Amino acid sequence: MKTVWKIIATAFVLSFFLAIPAFSQSTFSLMMATTTSTDNTGLLEYLAPEFTKDTGIALKWVATGTGKALKLGENCDVDVLMVHAPEAEKKFVADGFGKDRREIMYNDFVIIGPVTDPAGIKGKSVTAALKTIEKKQAVFVSRGDSSGTNKKEIFLWKAADLTLPEKETWYVQTGQGMLATIKVSEEKNGYTMTDRGTYIKYAHTAGGDPKLKVLVEGDDVLKNQYRVMAVNPAHCKNVKYETALKFADWITSDRAQKLIAEFTLLGKVLFIPNAG
Repeated sequence: MKTVWKIIATAFVLSFFLAIPAFSQSTFSLMMATTTSTDNTGLLEYLAPEFTKDTGIALKWVATGTGKALKLGENCDVDVLMVHAPEAEKKFVADGFGKDRREIMYNDFVIIGPVTDPAGIKGKSVTAALKTIEKKQAVFVSRGDSSGTNKKEIFLWKAADLTLPEKETWYVQTGQGMLATIKVSEEKNGYTMTDRGTYIKYAHTAGGDPKLKVLVEGDDVLKNQYRVMAVNPAHCKNVKYETALKFADWITSDRAQKLIAEFTLLGKVLFIPNAG
């Protein structure tokens, strides 16, 4: 009887130790702050399992505006960032909060609005479109949340020599993410600016026939570049810096870049990989 119990005990101990590598691997995680566009489009749900498969690291993330994402990095709440606001990113690095900033992919911004196009902006340049919207006081819905998209929108108003119309009744600020802001635009029969990837996701959700259509596109200034960077371990002593670098290396690798290029909805590519 003692021999039987000894065999059982030995088997239990062996099974426990054999399970340790798998358990350790599954709980080895990385926390990322990123933009709503990478989350809303489904890109991260598509990439995360592949990252885990290749590295054994579980990727977790919080999706918010770039401004809030950078704040999470500054507060040492995350290990790595994937964002799209170049000037804010440069300041983040210069202030000592981040490092190892690399390009990953891009898409572009577009201005969308009702198919009836009440302000008549279809086909115009961004500057001409914004001037027309202001002149006609057509409803324009802004995220108003310090996201990368919101920062770009503010830049475009100023580049058009216009004052940001934040106090005008026709200018609506949602303080929400991109899909929610598009929904408000739809309800108000207004215009908004979105990244193309999120627009394609919105169109996909609408069965390929969304109420809001792309009316302004193609200007060079509308390019929307995404970058990855690690939180600086000199600022945050507990940050998983080496793990963050593994993610940065992976997402800029040939394999991940190919995965990004193959991610489509409605037969359209949402992000164009350009890691160099």
